[in-house]
Amino acid sequence: MNRIRQAVVMVGGRGTRLLPLTETRPKPILPVADRPCIWYLLRSMARAGIEHVILACGYKPGMMEALGDGSDLGMEIVYSYEDRPMGTAGAMKLVEDRLDDHFVAANGDVFADIDIAAEIRTHFEHEASITDALTPVDNPCDYGIACVDEDLRITAFKDKPRPDEVFSNLINAGVYVVDRDVLGHVPQGRFFDFSMDLIPIIIAEGQRIQGYRLSGLWMDVGRPRDLYRASISVAEREHGGSILGESTGSMFEGTCYAGPYAKIRDSCLSESVVMNGCSLDGSTLNRSLLLPGCVVGRADIRNSILGEGCIVCDGATVVDAVLGDGTLVRAGDRIEGDRPF
Repeated sequence: MNRIRQAVVMVGGRGTRLLPLTETRPKPILPVADRPCIWYLLRSMARAGIEHVILACGYKPGMMEALGDGSDLGMEIVYSYEDRPMGTAGAMKLVEDRLDDHFVAANGDVFADIDIAAEIRTHFEHEASITDALTPVDNPCDYGIACVDEDLRITAFKDKPRPDEVFSNLINAGVYVVDRDVLGHVPQGRFFDFSMDLIPIIIAEGQRIQGYRLSGLWMDVGRPRDLYRASISVAEREHGGSILGESTGSMFEGTCYAGPYAKIRDSCLSESVVMNGCSLDGSTLNRSLLLPGCVVGRADIRNSILGEGCIVCDGATVVDAVLGDGTLVRAGDRIEGDRPF
């Protein structure tokens, strides 16, 4: 039986499209229903039998260590640090001498609760050099797209095509099974991207790059609306819209979630997620996401995300906005952003 015990997860990106939330933390540890976003990917790996994970850290690297040593997931997590950005393949090259002959690799800035064990089986069944998880999307221009044959072998790859260059709606989901030998094509000490630089070389050489249609829940959490969608999806799938904290005199419509130690009083929530330690008193929330520790009075919050520890006072309104950690919205203030979901 073929088995893989090791993974490399690249967590070097800056997450600029999620500003201001990523001013104070790396994107992979933004919380989704009170767990770091990357935790769900790591759990998927643990369920596939991965025992040892190397996190290739870049932006605000020390903060990634909040994930701990992996013992809560039954795995070991160790941390590798880049002096400068090396790209996804370059990050793997830095730890090449620590890797097994076959390993899993993944971009850590996506939300992924998927069946990695099935992808590993596909890799060995097809004797591939690389197996790439693929998923269909409506607008493939923001991603790397793959052209596949009837056996899902990848025959062509194009990163972020223009509309007139789109030949497929199957995109690279950023979760791979890799034979270590392919890293011989990655130069030492240079920025080198896995999908843009390495995959075309392997295709040109005639080696097999196998596609795998992923199963499970996958989202590119690149924009605030994606973070909201991931949070709502987890609230529904894993918690059934649970209100884990205290709630008195409040109404809930659609999928809602309130984390442990949240306190919700005389409030109305619709399609909203309120994380651990938040306090709401007479608040109205519609399609909104509150990160841990927010305090909201008799205020109206719509289509918005509040960073950790925000305070919104009585009579305030927040619409279509993303507020950074610790923002104070004073009584009667109205904030109208330009980032509707």
